[in-house]
Amino acid sequence: MSTTICQVMGFIVSSLGVAGCMVSTAMDMWSTQDLYDNPVTAVFQYQGLWRSCVRQSSGFTECRPYFTILGLPAMFQAVRALMIVGIVLGILGLLVCIFALKCVRIGSMEDSAKANMTLTSGIMFIVAGLCAITGVSVFANMLVTNFWMSTASMYQGMQNIQNRYTFGSALFVGWVAGGLSLIGGIMMCLACRGLIPEESRYKAVSYNASGRNISYRTGPYKVGSGYEPETKSRKGAGCEEAARSEDGRRSYPSKYDYV
Repeated sequence: MSTTICQVMGFIVSSLGVAGCMVSTAMDMWSTQDLYDNPVTAVFQYQGLWRSCVRQSSGFTECRPYFTILGLPAMFQAVRALMIVGIVLGILGLLVCIFALKCVRIGSMEDSAKANMTLTSGIMFIVAGLCAITGVSVFANMLVTNFWMSTASMYQGMQNIQNRYTFGSALFVGWVAGGLSLIGGIMMCLACRGLIPEESRYKAVSYNASGRNISYRTGPYKVGSGYEPETKSRKGAGCEEAARSEDGRRSYPSKYDYV
């Protein structure tokens, strides 16, 4: 029962993690404009992995996708790739995990096959969570670097200072989703151990004696050695043969018939 509960809980937690990774990747607020020095502004800018948006004070929002790929920074493209790989591995892990659930019976699938599938899905969830956490962390590092560079330029009194960007809500969603996928994968790996059959865990060796097996029982008894002479059977056969003669008369065996 504990193995089934651990497996189902791992599946649920991993599903939430994969869904969170998909939501985080599709969100536009990966980086938002820092309003610390100018809390009241007519334009608010925020950017995502796929497009940048501008929201005016009137409530009108305009978004423009990135029409170029080669013009984007290499680290930005790496973040995209990591999030996509994490989502793909998470979806494949969910498909494998559905068939590996102990409460789901498909044909004559053995427990050893379910254990292997559970371990495979757990590894996929762990890798997906690591990809999501790495991608979000790399993007956060880029934001921190650009933020302090913009701050240094501001203190030096430079003109044409660019807007500073800080962490958006998508980063926190990505961190939480990656952690859930990682925890769900660990739970699936732990559930795999309970699905392994007992005979495959321990290799028992049986030793057979080469001699005759003698069973011992309580109470008085006589052990037959197997070499008793068949005197009685032969004696009975001799009496029956001697009992009938050729003329049909009944004759009695003599003492020489027993020799």
